[in-house]
Amino acid sequence: MRLAFAALALGFVSTAAHAAPPTYAGLPADLGRAARAFDQGQIKADGKALATLLADDYRLVNSQAKTETKAEFIADFTDPAFHLEPFTVADLTTTVWPGGAVLAGEAHLSGTNAGKPFTQVFRFADVWAKRRGKWVVVFTEVTPIPKS
Repeated sequence: MRLAFAALALGFVSTAAHAAPPTYAGLPADLGRAARAFDQGQIKADGKALATLLADDYRLVNSQAKTETKAEFIADFTDPAFHLEPFTVADLTTTVWPGGAVLAGEAHLSGTNAGKPFTQVFRFADVWAKRRGKWVVVFTEVTPIPKS
């Protein structure tokens, strides 16, 4: 499992004091539900949930500037050697238009990878599309923020 793993098409679960929980205010209710389900799918390593929330043609540009497919993303998050703690998102930015949206922010991650603890901060942007009446993530871009 590589820490460049998807890292992440993160939605917006927030538990740390330094980042306020996003309210999803202004998002269509069904998009807010999908984003919360996507968060939980990543945290709970729920491959079935991730499979329904990622478009079949999903692409990720991960934190090492490599592209990944839907299958690779799901494999990363369901790898038994990887555990992601509930994460926080700061500087939340959303843009919504008919049939599409971008959910972006600064994700603060921690967990274990092959038994070794990690913490990392990333800028991310998830592009969502409404296909056949259902919101799915079609593209994610992730950029690591260097530790200062």
